[in-house]
Amino acid sequence: MAYLVNTPAERQQMLDAIGAASVGDLFDQIPAPLRMERPLAIPPALTELELESHLRDLASRNGGIGSRICFLGGGAYDHFIPAAVDAIASRSEFYTAYTPYQAEASQGSLQAFFEYQSLICQLTGLGVANASLYEGGTAVSEAVFMAMRVTDRHRRVVVLGSVHPQARQVCQTYLNQIDCELVIVPTPEGMADVAEVVRALNDQTACLVIQSPNYLGCLEQTRELCAAARKVGALAIVSCQPLSLGLLTRPGDVGADIAVAEGQSLGIPLQYGGPYLGVLACREEYVRKMPGRLIGETVDREGRRTFVLNLQAREQHIRRDKATSNICTNQGLMALRATVFLSLLGPQGLRETANLCLQKAHYAAGRLAAVPGLELVSRSPFFLEFAIRCRGGAGPVLAKARQAGFDLGPALGPDDVPGLRAPEECLLVAVTEQRTREQIDRLADLLSR
Repeated sequence: MAYLVNTPAERQQMLDAIGAASVGDLFDQIPAPLRMERPLAIPPALTELELESHLRDLASRNGGIGSRICFLGGGAYDHFIPAAVDAIASRSEFYTAYTPYQAEASQGSLQAFFEYQSLICQLTGLGVANASLYEGGTAVSEAVFMAMRVTDRHRRVVVLGSVHPQARQVCQTYLNQIDCELVIVPTPEGMADVAEVVRALNDQTACLVIQSPNYLGCLEQTRELCAAARKVGALAIVSCQPLSLGLLTRPGDVGADIAVAEGQSLGIPLQYGGPYLGVLACREEYVRKMPGRLIGETVDREGRRTFVLNLQAREQHIRRDKATSNICTNQGLMALRATVFLSLLGPQGLRETANLCLQKAHYAAGRLAAVPGLELVSRSPFFLEFAIRCRGGAGPVLAKARQAGFDLGPALGPDDVPGLRAPEECLLVAVTEQRTREQIDRLADLLSR
């Protein structure tokens, strides 16, 4: 169970019960020379991140779990998670709460979801957010269906080839049984050519799906792409990396109508692929077409602040053909983790974390690009992730790194980025704020040999 420290009043109560004047009296039986006050050789205080890293380093000397160094990317990242996230999310009031989509949901759960929505709106620059969706891939597909409802266009959807391949596959699965053409715009240079995208759009297009930073970590020309979608009456859906918004312009500020994201980087650990968190926010005028539940604030009959389920467009509440919800109840716990994480970081912490990811990733890219046989796939601006091309194929590089305790990748497949040259030679490298210069240098030196 959780450890609770005794208060000064409780300590005094215990001392009174045993007849001692102070805690020092309890040690009178120890000879004075042994009780001599002396300075302790304690090193300077460490931050939580530094202390956790130090303890992991000590534990790794046993050669067990935790000794590996993670440079894995592709949509799930090894970010630092403050201990308070686990402490709050594991409280029984939250993790054993009754299904939070029901009207009986507790005020504590509803307030947490309300705060989550508020934070996501601030993060994305859009007017309203739901609470919440399964994960990033289904968030993209839900946004596509939402765009169809808004535009009343159901026959054509355009998606950039640089969007995460799993998100594209989920979208294809969703659209497979309806009469809708899914157009994939190839991105052979690692990011979209705006002119090519414009040619793919027409007056039948429901939406354009953009990811920035994209699957290769590159920053797309989001403002120009959103403007192109708007010109033909389509909605612009922007899939973003939440932590990148500590530095990059928010989707709502570059013209996005709907913003989606995989929320794993917001305080959710790497854990065998899930559960993760689907983030969705949109312009306020589209709120009635938004999937999922929306928590609102009001007052009760006695004038006290209270929280309610404003919208919950589930098939059990309204006519099936009007239902928009595709919600997993337990994602509420993941939304809670994101809420605690963002609250702990605050605007300054978010910016500092994003800047660390940016600077460390660029340092790593420079070191790895200098290794004989390796080169960057794209010279475009990128955030925390980049792709490298390996002469002789990605497999030997991955195996060599894995044997030395480094996890890289994933390696790219033939359909991951349509149009990309020799994808079998390419792999992804992600560098989060947790990685150190020493780790990056060790990886580069290893691959140089």
